[in-house]
This record gives sequence, C-alpha cells and structure tokens, in this order.
Amino acid sequence: MSVPMAPAALYHHGLRLLLEKDIPGWMDLWDEEGVMEFPFAPPGWPRRLEGRQAVADYMHPYPDHIDLHGFPEVKILQTTVPETIVVEMRGVGRLVATDSPFDMTYIAVVTVHDGRITSYRDYWNPLAVQQPGVDFVGADR
Repeated sequence: MSVPMAPAALYHHGLRLLLEKDIPGWMDLWDEEGVMEFPFAPPGWPRRLEGRQAVADYMHPYPDHIDLHGFPEVKILQTTVPETIVVEMRGVGRLVATDSPFDMTYIAVVTVHDGRITSYRDYWNPLAVQQPGVDFVGADR
C-alpha cells in the first residue's frame, strides 16, 4: 500500500497538472466530497462548490480561458494542523480571449486527508475578473 502524498507535495503536484492543462488529473487529487470555497468572490461568481463533480464542472473550461505559463512565486506554510497548509502564490500566463497578460496573486487554505483534497479555500483577487476574457464561469447567469 502506498503512502499518501503530504499536503505540500500534493499541492506542488497539482500545480504541475494545472500547467499541463490536465484538469482531469487535477481533479483526481480531490476527495469525492471535497469542497472549494471562494470567500472573496464577487456577485454572480460561485462562493462554494460542494463535491468533486461541482469542482470539476467549474474547472473544466479553465484552460480555454486562462493559459497558465507558470507559478513564479509559491510559498507553502504548514499550520499547526498537519493536514492543512496555507499557500501564498502568484500565477502568470495569458487570457486566451484577449491575448492579454494574466497575473494573479492567491492565498489558499488547503486541507488534505488520505492523500486527497477535502477543502480548498481560494482567496483570489476579485478585482482581476474585471478584465475582459476572465468570465469563464458564466458569472452573468
């Protein structure tokens, strides 16, 4: 029986999968009941996604809208809870619709249990969605 990846290793692996645009592979890192939250989501954007399928539905179109090139700054902090990490990072790339630069800073609080993401709170910058080409989740719905 293999030992599950530690939260920091799992997170780094997930970043590699996102750069490879492997959303199904990234989703394999999630627990079936995993929850993704966006506490700073602006009106019209989802604040909470419950279950791996809801997260997959949200993430599926991501590569069609944001072409990630790298994560030049990633700092992972261990909390007093071994299964939970805090991540400070920056993602860069381009917006596919406009071919304009994409540069986003994030803070995430991620909990991993038995090698799967069970909770991911993504504190991304809501001002960034004011750029044309960023609305890939149908915020107008």
